[in-house]
Amino acid sequence: MEELIKKAGILVEALPYIQKLNGKTVVIKYGGNAMISEELKNKVMEDITLLKFIGLHPVLVHGGGPDISETLTRFGIQSEFVNGLRVTDDETMRVAQMVLMGKTNKEIVSLISQKGGKALGLSGIDGELIECEKQYANVDGKIVDIGYVGKIIKINQKVLEFLANDDYIPVVAPLGVDKEGRSYNINADTVAGAIAAALKAEKLMLLTDTPGIKSSPTADDIIYEINQKEIYKMIEAGTIAGGMIPKVKGGLEALAGGVNNVHIIDGRIPHCLLLEIFTDSGIGTMITR
Repeated sequence: MEELIKKAGILVEALPYIQKLNGKTVVIKYGGNAMISEELKNKVMEDITLLKFIGLHPVLVHGGGPDISETLTRFGIQSEFVNGLRVTDDETMRVAQMVLMGKTNKEIVSLISQKGGKALGLSGIDGELIECEKQYANVDGKIVDIGYVGKIIKINQKVLEFLANDDYIPVVAPLGVDKEGRSYNINADTVAGAIAAALKAEKLMLLTDTPGIKSSPTADDIIYEINQKEIYKMIEAGTIAGGMIPKVKGGLEALAGGVNNVHIIDGRIPHCLLLEIFTDSGIGTMITR
């Protein structure tokens, strides 16, 4: 009986959040270990399906870096990164498209379907969902050509709004297309931030392999709430570095575009989305405007 009462208490705690978020859009960037562990995959898909059934409009953007790297290695193609972005030549681009759309995207759609949800997979190439142009890297003041890596110009969000406001959960692969019809690979955190801004989402949820933003690289404590001005200071000071930078910058762009809150959460925790959205304390870092 005590266990049942405890479960009822959890539902009651979630009630005001469910009421507040009913009918609101939540963009989720899915990546890291949550994409590798079968147990975590299932937990994330259960969370997303539940969000849909209780009245939220989840939109899922996924990465696929480990799968792409593994496939490139199998084909004898070496991976190279500049400023955290994969150098993408013709062969690498073909592999990225094959893996992201042919494998990763369809696996996610299938998993959501198994949980009872209706998912529809697409990439930024479909319907010119993500219009982009070629992106160059700046390395010590020098402009470096990194191949078919895209910089987002525009999100054509109508198709996402149509699907999300209906019964579907859009699942988006981070590929874009330019005005000449050339395809580009784009950082998934950047895509998630741009889509969240275009949809004026209530929340952008970034799943990572860290508990959240820390006060220093060696600290154990997590900053549970921080505003964007403080984030900029931490980037300038070097407190936020490495792979956290594109996540945070994508989040800042989303906030500038009208998103209310950005959450950086540990995707290694089962049911991390529900714990962050529907509990008073949360489990990660929330960035506010």
